[in-house]
Amino acid sequence: MELSRFPAYLAGRLVKAAIVVLAIVVCNFLLIHAAPGDPASIIAGQSGAADARFLEQLRAQFGLDQPLYVQLWLYLKGVLTLDLGFSHRQQASVASLVWDRLPATLLLTGAAFVFAIVLGVTMGALAARRVGRWSDSVITVLALAFYATPLFWVGLMLVLLFSVTLEWLPSFGMMSVGVELSGIGKVLDVAKHLLLPALTLGLFYVAVYARLSRATMLEVADQDFVKTARAKGVPEGRILRRHVLRNAMLPVITFAGIQAGQLVGGSILVETVFAWPGIGRLAFEALLARDYQVLMGVFFCTSVMVVLFNLITDLLYAVVDPRVEVS
Repeated sequence: MELSRFPAYLAGRLVKAAIVVLAIVVCNFLLIHAAPGDPASIIAGQSGAADARFLEQLRAQFGLDQPLYVQLWLYLKGVLTLDLGFSHRQQASVASLVWDRLPATLLLTGAAFVFAIVLGVTMGALAARRVGRWSDSVITVLALAFYATPLFWVGLMLVLLFSVTLEWLPSFGMMSVGVELSGIGKVLDVAKHLLLPALTLGLFYVAVYARLSRATMLEVADQDFVKTARAKGVPEGRILRRHVLRNAMLPVITFAGIQAGQLVGGSILVETVFAWPGIGRLAFEALLARDYQVLMGVFFCTSVMVVLFNLITDLLYAVVDPRVEVS
C-alpha cells in the first residue's frame, strides 16, 4: 500500500460508506412504515384513551398526519444531526437508549468474535496439518455439528447444564442483581455472565472459520512456494506459520469482516435468550411494542457498524497482503 494514496482512498471510501448508510436509512424508514399497525393507536391504547380526537392529537404530535415524503425528510434531517427521535413508550430519546445499550452488545459480539476466530482458525489449522487422520475427522464432525445446531437450542442447553445442573454460571443478565460490586469484582461478575452468551453466539462462527481455514490452508500448502520452502529444508512449523497460515488468512479476514456485522444482528436471539441488555434485545422489545423510532435507531446504528467493519476489513487486507494496492 502506498501511503501517498491512502488519504484519497480513505476519503473516497468514507463518501461511499455515507451513501450506503443513507440508502439503508431510507429503505428502513419505508419498510417500517409499510408494516401494519399504527403507533398512535398503540400509545393511545396503553394510555386508556383511544378516542378519535386523542388519536388525531397523537398523530399530529408524532408527525404521522404528514405525507410520507415529509416524514422521511424530517427523519433524515434528524439523522444528520444524530437526532434519532423520541421513544414515547420509554420516555427517552432514541439516541440515549441506543447509546446506553450499545456497550453491552459490543462486549458480547466482540467476545464472541474473538472466541470464534481464535478457536476456529486453531481447529482449521490442526485439521489441515493432520488431514486424513482421526483428529481431522473429529474436528470436521464438530464443525458441522456447531454449524447445524440452532443458536437458541445451544443457549438453552448451556443454561440447563452450567446454570441449572452444575450451578457454575449465571443464566441471565449482565451483572448480579442486588449486589454492589466494584473494581475487579465487578469485572469478574460481568465475565461470568458473559461466558454463556458469548459461547452460544461464537460456536456457530467457530464452525465457519474452522472449515474455511482448513480448506484455504490445504490449498496454500499445495502451492509451489511452499514446496520450494520444504525442498530448502525449512522446518515444517516455520512453513506453517510464515507461509501457509499467513496466506491462508486472507479469505478468513475477508469473511470475518462480513461476519462481524452479522454478529450484531445475530445477537438479537442470544440477547433475548440470556436477557442480555444490548441493542438486540432493545430492538426485540421495540418490535413487540411497535416502537418504530427505536427500531429505526437500532437499524441505523447496526448499519453504520457493518459499513465500518467492512472498511476496516479492506484496510487490514491491504496490510496483511502487501500485493494489494490501493487504487
